[in-house]
Amino acid sequence: MALDEIDSKILTALQHDGRLSNKELAAQVGLSPSACLARVRGLEKDGTIRGYRAEVDPRSLGIHLMALVAVRLAGHSPEALAGLSESLRERREVVAIYYLSGADDFLVHVAARDSDHLRDLLPTLFTERHEVSHVQTSLIFEHFRSGVLANYTEVVTG
Repeated sequence: MALDEIDSKILTALQHDGRLSNKELAAQVGLSPSACLARVRGLEKDGTIRGYRAEVDPRSLGIHLMALVAVRLAGHSPEALAGLSESLRERREVVAIYYLSGADDFLVHVAARDSDHLRDLLPTLFTERHEVSHVQTSLIFEHFRSGVLANYTEVVTG
């Protein structure tokens, strides 16, 4: 679906504050509340808006260590790719999975209580799996995620 300028404004506003009321959103983008609601529902229906989430401080959940794990597979059969991806999706410690081109096949963001938890987790998730040939783990000391594709939508529609 091609986005127009109003759609871009809606997406930008919701990415900055997903809790905006429809009335507030309509005022920001210059639409009537009913027209704004129809636009938002259309963006949700076509999959442009995938969902709404709360961003939670990991420490409040007892998560004190995050890591990015670069994974290389031994082979690239569809079964190997699907097998690893499916097993990772089932684990609560897996925050995000990125399927890549290049030297590594996956980049996996994992959350752990502490270094002991991470040490115990890595074999189960990766090194004990026959599909995996190489793993490199990098600890995350700090991260920033804007979660906003506002600049991109402005480029596309601008």
